Amino acid sequence: MTTIEREDNGKKGRFVIYYNDEEAGEMTYTWAGKDKFIIDHTGVEDKFGGKGFAKELVMAGVAYARDNDLKIIPLCPYAKSRFDRDKSIGDVLA
Repeated sequence: MTTIEREDNGKKGRFVIYYNDEEAGEMTYTWAGKDKFIIDHTGVEDKFGGKGFAKELVMAGVAYARDNDLKIIPLCPYAKSRFDRDKSIGDVLA
């Protein structure tokens, strides 16, 4: 079972995915003003690779952006590729 939690200190934050209570990966971000954040890194531990966790992390960021009327700047290569491939999330693209 996976759960995703968001941590934020007001300048930077991260979404962390847990698999059976073990940290499996994270997506880090930095605030760019009050209404945008930059996804700067998405990474999943090797032993959890291939399970779609990186996509889940990006989609958690998209859901957070939608819920809070925010925009995303995807500088992380993985996040950028998700936005390039999935036009349904383009509404939150800065």
